[in-house]
Amino acid sequence: MSNYTMPVLVDPPAAAPRTVYTVASGDLRRSANVAGWPTQQRLEADLAAAVTALGWSVQRAHPVDAVTGHGFVDSQRAGIEIFRRIPVDAPLVVVEAVWQYSHHVLAGLRAHRGPILLVANWSGEFPGLVGLLNLAGSLTKAGVRYSALWSEDFTDEWARDGLRTWLETGEVVHDESHVRDLPPLPSDAEVTLGRALAVQLQREKAIIGVFDEGCMGMYNAIIDDELLNPLGVYKERLSQSALVAEMSRVSDEEAQAVRDWLDAAGMTFHTGTDEATELTDAQLVSQCRMYVAVLRIADDFGLDAVGIQYQQGLKDTVPASDLAEGLLNDVSRPPVTSRDGARKLYPGQALPHFNEVDEGVAVDSLVTNRIWTAMGMDPATTLHDIRWGERYGSDFVWVFEISGSVPASHNGGYHRSYSMRQPPMYFPLGGGTLSGVSRPGEIVWSRIFVMGGALHVDLGRGSVVELPAAETERRLRATTPQWPIMHAVLHGVGRDQLMARHRANHVNVVYAADADAADRALRVKAAMLDALGVRVHLCGDVAL
Repeated sequence: MSNYTMPVLVDPPAAAPRTVYTVASGDLRRSANVAGWPTQQRLEADLAAAVTALGWSVQRAHPVDAVTGHGFVDSQRAGIEIFRRIPVDAPLVVVEAVWQYSHHVLAGLRAHRGPILLVANWSGEFPGLVGLLNLAGSLTKAGVRYSALWSEDFTDEWARDGLRTWLETGEVVHDESHVRDLPPLPSDAEVTLGRALAVQLQREKAIIGVFDEGCMGMYNAIIDDELLNPLGVYKERLSQSALVAEMSRVSDEEAQAVRDWLDAAGMTFHTGTDEATELTDAQLVSQCRMYVAVLRIADDFGLDAVGIQYQQGLKDTVPASDLAEGLLNDVSRPPVTSRDGARKLYPGQALPHFNEVDEGVAVDSLVTNRIWTAMGMDPATTLHDIRWGERYGSDFVWVFEISGSVPASHNGGYHRSYSMRQPPMYFPLGGGTLSGVSRPGEIVWSRIFVMGGALHVDLGRGSVVELPAAETERRLRATTPQWPIMHAVLHGVGRDQLMARHRANHVNVVYAADADAADRALRVKAAMLDALGVRVHLCGDVAL
């Protein structure tokens, strides 16, 4: 008989009756986890009080680590080990008051057989809502059933009713009546343009440059080649180490020329001398080097769009990528020549940058850039986190906020843009933002995502509104004051409807010349994506 060493198989524990098990996915960076831990504790206490009031008990599935100073799941390995101790059929709640890396818990959630609920507190202080949306998008892509709830403190009737329903049935169903499938489109000028642009993309093809995939656990931000390639979109897989190497070949004079151009354009830089806490001239020169290096690598590979992960790895090597990212997305930006000085690179063009290598935004920005250019409008796009929001007057005004950069045209120009040091908690080597308050105007918002093994897009209209300076400042202080902010009102989409439906932490936005132009451009975009085989959904008040 063969002498094999058989594995020791341990059966999962049995679930305790009327008990909810909780986990808290966190960041990979200890500094961020420690900073967010007090807020997380408050949310967990509020949720436990609500669950207990409904006649259930709560069992935290993993302890607080006295050494690290927090109780978050902070790696994929930790998550796998924690889920081995969770009854596979038990009601499970993922509690999020902070940004979280979805892959920390994705392995366990994919194998879990009991009902899953994602919860977040309605607060802008820490990006728990952003973390919830990212995990929701990741689970949607993975085909894992889940429900979601959000509340300031889980004492309101809406949240309590939702929690009661989930405990009794294992599911919470939200109102998504604002979503409808694209109806048949007549062959008018806009539809004809959209379909022609789709044929062009599929025939001529486009390349998106990906500087290291899977930023910050964003599983939902990775689109497999099998879904991308039929659109005519292909990936050039690049390394962030190659970017650093190319930065070393950019001269001091070339980098300084970028800074000088920005100064002449009227951009404000809030600088100091303390490298640990302030934005310095040395950090800015490094960021200008990166801007030049990205364009040269993009030229080398013939890229049509580019995305930089920055997290992880690059953050420990060079200052933030944000300033370069915002510059790339703008038609008006510092000129860069080829290494031999013979050619200007991408002259008069925006090179779409998809922050945090979000490939759903890559496809979206590529498509949008071509449509807006064909229609004679500014093609500058950017993604924002759906960070938080409150009512102001008669409108619910969202805080759309990106972690460091928007194209200056979204702020009304470089003279209305400024740069501040990125928070040391997230960015140890600093670097400046490309920040500002987004100007009033009409926008088209969208999200391309993976669901049921296919590409989908949600398309909607909105308006960027101007709030009093004091209210803008209050909202910035309630979130992250260094980052650019957009005051967005979505047409025909309520707060809870967007939270229930949106399959990502990011939303892509682009301005149009006016309301009529925005409606026509959305029509072109719907036609183009539909012709490419993407399943189009219209959200809210959309004029077709």
